[in-house]
Amino acid sequence: GERPANPALWWVNGKGDEVKWSFEELGSLSRKAANVLTKPCGLKRGDRVAVILPRIPEWWLVNVACMRTGLVFMPGTTQLRAKDILYRLRASKARCIVASEEVVPAVESIMSECPDLKTKLLVSPRSQNGWLSFQELFQSASAEHSCVETGSQEPMAIYFTSGTTGSPKMAQHSQSSLGIGYTLCGRYWLDLKSSDIIWNMSDTGWIKAAIGSVFSSWLQGACVFVHRMAQFDTDTFLDTLTTYPITTLCSAPTVYRMLVQKDLKRYKFKKLRHCLTGGEPLNPEVLEQWKAQTGLELYEGYGQTEVGIICANQKGQEIKPGSMGKRVLPYDVQIVDENGNILPPGKEGEIALRLKSTRPFCFFSEYVVQKQKTAATVRGDFYVTGDRGVMDNDGYFWFVGRADDVIISSGYRIGPFEVESALIEHPAVVESAVVSSPDPIRGEV
Repeated sequence: GERPANPALWWVNGKGDEVKWSFEELGSLSRKAANVLTKPCGLKRGDRVAVILPRIPEWWLVNVACMRTGLVFMPGTTQLRAKDILYRLRASKARCIVASEEVVPAVESIMSECPDLKTKLLVSPRSQNGWLSFQELFQSASAEHSCVETGSQEPMAIYFTSGTTGSPKMAQHSQSSLGIGYTLCGRYWLDLKSSDIIWNMSDTGWIKAAIGSVFSSWLQGACVFVHRMAQFDTDTFLDTLTTYPITTLCSAPTVYRMLVQKDLKRYKFKKLRHCLTGGEPLNPEVLEQWKAQTGLELYEGYGQTEVGIICANQKGQEIKPGSMGKRVLPYDVQIVDENGNILPPGKEGEIALRLKSTRPFCFFSEYVVQKQKTAATVRGDFYVTGDRGVMDNDGYFWFVGRADDVIISSGYRIGPFEVESALIEHPAVVESAVVSSPDPIRGEV
């Protein structure tokens, strides 16, 4: 088909710098980046690459370059400390780290404890002893490169996802689970077309960046818009929405909670038509305030690093404030008990996805080197998310809380989110978080 008229990537930093790459330019530049990784860096198919970069264009180049070469991309946020980086490098046996300047001191402090790490690649205009310069190598790299033909189940990426206990788990996704799995998400939840420009606020270290800023967007031919804000600022955010022709906005509920404190009726958003949120529960009052001030619905999605988006409010569906929406294709989502039995509507249990007899193609492969933890997620025919919820008679899902966050007080099960939502209704409350305290009589209060 024809290439979209939109750029593939549109990057700004608020200081006058701007990058616009067409899909053709992205292809050419990613071939150069692939040659940097395979030649001077000496990496080969299947090697694991830790990538700790902020929202800069090179993050997208390295991402695509890893796909081209069959390398396993392992993103991390620049907020990681030395001990976090050490754990990730040792647990994954990463062969290379690609990092920005602010991460260098932390990496240098733990290098002696990372025997598998062979190459350090710095993305910075300045040089650093012991590090290869991405900019210098990229400048001289050839734009000719042939893609490695990977198998559908070969690993593409590893995401470190925190557990309730112990160290983060390494959730591995395959070429198909990421490369094909997010097609439906882009088409239906994000409602993207090749004429759209999506601004997804997720940090580069999280799976949501892969969903909204790479696969779901580019598979639909949409443009990914990026603003490199050093720190979130509501005025800068709103000015950006009024200045650029952004059609689709995806951000965390916290951002929307901050935005509805402003007088949004003063702002005219040029092209904005579709707003989405996820990553934490959305308070119904925020949804209602956003619509009252902007005239736009807010479509919540629920998912996990391991499985992507599994429930969502989508275009064409009635939105029930406080609900996460209905299941999304190709998942069969149910509420199950401790034995994996399906519970009827209205009964609280664990949110689960059917794995048998057909395993969903968007599903993660495994927790690397943690077979017991991988097996522990399966209960009967289902993968259990560790989150508790309720499904109503119309098939809408309602979040209660993490299985281990639910408060048991005097025999009553209390979801923290319910209490938080009640608190936030008060005009003096902007944010709230509810935790339990041990009580000798009630158990928890």
